[in-house]
Amino acid sequence: MTSASSVPGLSLEQSIKHEARRLGFVLAGVTTPDPPPHTSVFEDWLSQGRHGSMGYLAEDRSRLCRADPRQIMPECRSIIVLAAPYSNPGRLRTTTARQEDEQPRGRVAAYAWGRDYHDVIQERLRAIVTFIEQRLGRPVPTRCYTDTGPILERDLAQRAGLGWIGKNTCLINPKLGSCFLLAEILLEADLKPDKAFHTDQCGTCTRCIGACPTACILPDRTIDARRCVSYLTIELKAGIPSELRPMMANWVFGCDVCQMVCPWNRFAPAEGDEAFGSRGVSPDPPLLRQLQLSAEAFGSQFKGTTIRRARHVGYLRNLVVATGNTAGVEALPLLRAVAIHGNALLQEHADWAIQQITQHAGHNE
Repeated sequence: MTSASSVPGLSLEQSIKHEARRLGFVLAGVTTPDPPPHTSVFEDWLSQGRHGSMGYLAEDRSRLCRADPRQIMPECRSIIVLAAPYSNPGRLRTTTARQEDEQPRGRVAAYAWGRDYHDVIQERLRAIVTFIEQRLGRPVPTRCYTDTGPILERDLAQRAGLGWIGKNTCLINPKLGSCFLLAEILLEADLKPDKAFHTDQCGTCTRCIGACPTACILPDRTIDARRCVSYLTIELKAGIPSELRPMMANWVFGCDVCQMVCPWNRFAPAEGDEAFGSRGVSPDPPLLRQLQLSAEAFGSQFKGTTIRRARHVGYLRNLVVATGNTAGVEALPLLRAVAIHGNALLQEHADWAIQQITQHAGHNE
């Protein structure tokens, strides 16, 4: 593809977007570092404790920065917001229906099927910064984030014209749906901002709200993280509340349900960026084999992927819950082995899973 630096007649903003597309971003927009419009919604969300154990979100510095990006970088004059696509789970997901001769299987959210997006996107953001510096002929102070910085990135993305914030809290683009990862570059350079995306195109649709397995999607376009399957399988390091475990079905890392039912994702491409494709991470891992992973095997198998965020014990905990929800009596020996593992968290969840399976088997006799 032709480099933007060799395309005559492009403005700086156009050339940056051209380069972003060349690097694999499907959306790019520019906004100002002015305070985001939904800061009060975020503060209300925190005050109700809906962030769960993610205490870092409520720290004073974090809240100041989310309310005003200039608190992160006082010299910031523009923010570039970008989107990198991953596979559309509603169109590509391997079936997880269990056949009589197959092992029970878990489910992994589509964004986690390939390389860790933090690593992939950060490389591309650095490349864009280098491109901007070459165009301007000087070093440009920047801050680059992808799900890592104290900013309200969906607010910024909407203001940069990338889409609207849907009822499931995902940013939705009318042509690409919501199967993409957001990234931002705060920079000390004046760029012309794009027009904000003002239209709410969810309308009266409530499919995501009705389909959410744990009813975590709230009417004010926020979620109660304490009930969200993604939070429970990734962020939560303690025990999963027993009343929520049956609702988690066979999800072992993240959840795609609200995006799979969203009508706008019918228009999203089936294939995303190849870096986030299914390489090394099975979309539907065999539960009984995965339950036997040692800490060393976990580290080796999931090196360079987002699965490592759950950590070994957390991933085993998730596998145990999924096994209790979907497996039969053939899983009991492995669950009993986990129960005597010596880890109190795993023991409690394994005991629960054993009880689930034995009760179900008794009902079917």
